[in-house]
Amino acid sequence: MTTPLPGKFRDYLLLMRLDRPIGIYLLLWPTLWGLWFAAHGLPDLHVLLVFVAGTALMRSAGCAINDFADRDFDPHVARTKDRPLAAGRVKPDEAVRLFVAVSLIAFGLLTSLKNTLAIALAVPAVILAAGYPFMKRFISMPQAVLGLAFSWGIPMAYAAVRHAVAWTEVLPLMVANVCWVIAYDTWYAMVDRADDLRIGVKSSAILFGRHDRLAIALLQATALIALIWLGTETGRGEWYYGGIAVAAWLAVYQQWITRGREPAACFRAFLHNNWFGLAIFAGLALDYAL
Repeated sequence: MTTPLPGKFRDYLLLMRLDRPIGIYLLLWPTLWGLWFAAHGLPDLHVLLVFVAGTALMRSAGCAINDFADRDFDPHVARTKDRPLAAGRVKPDEAVRLFVAVSLIAFGLLTSLKNTLAIALAVPAVILAAGYPFMKRFISMPQAVLGLAFSWGIPMAYAAVRHAVAWTEVLPLMVANVCWVIAYDTWYAMVDRADDLRIGVKSSAILFGRHDRLAIALLQATALIALIWLGTETGRGEWYYGGIAVAAWLAVYQQWITRGREPAACFRAFLHNNWFGLAIFAGLALDYAL
């Protein structure tokens, strides 16, 4: 029996996790950091809209290819067994086609900027997005690849704004974001650690073991130190450092609520990182505006 189009369309939306926008936010904040640093404040509206829409599209595409890569694992994990592909409501080839289609839409938006360097930098962005989901089979910390994928919008932002990449600013910003991504995705991986151990999937939560919370604290501290260093190098002011102070307090709060390592608390800490990223962006935006 053929699935009605509205039901299939809903499954596509669920496959792209549009019902759970947390991933869009976590990808958006560092991209906005990059845009604001590159433009010394509010960027060109066209550039801003392209990057906001591109962030939502590429996160959606990434979820589709992630579920394709995990199609043999997700049915055996309590949290993911009801996802459309794992439950058999969407076929693997449909997930791949959806990834390609959404990625092409994002690429089409980027070409509207008519910026050759930004377009060229989009190629490794797609490779990272497509390759990350397969890394959990091969490396002990696939979250590092995710961090690089979630950081690639930063040099693209500089290219779009300045037609050049200021690596002396971009690299510390990317280091900060990679450390932050590994930290919050370790909270996420701690939710599934028992299932991942059972089915043989690698993750930073398994790698860090009983030192997981300490590793997260050190990673978040490194991220904040990198942001502070970049702030001193670019002459940022009190609002910027105030945002970092709020983010530091939020990191401490995450440690407190996960002191018992309950899966629900770890997932709450993961979600809580939206406010961490927002605090840094708000401080940065206010600093340039005021």
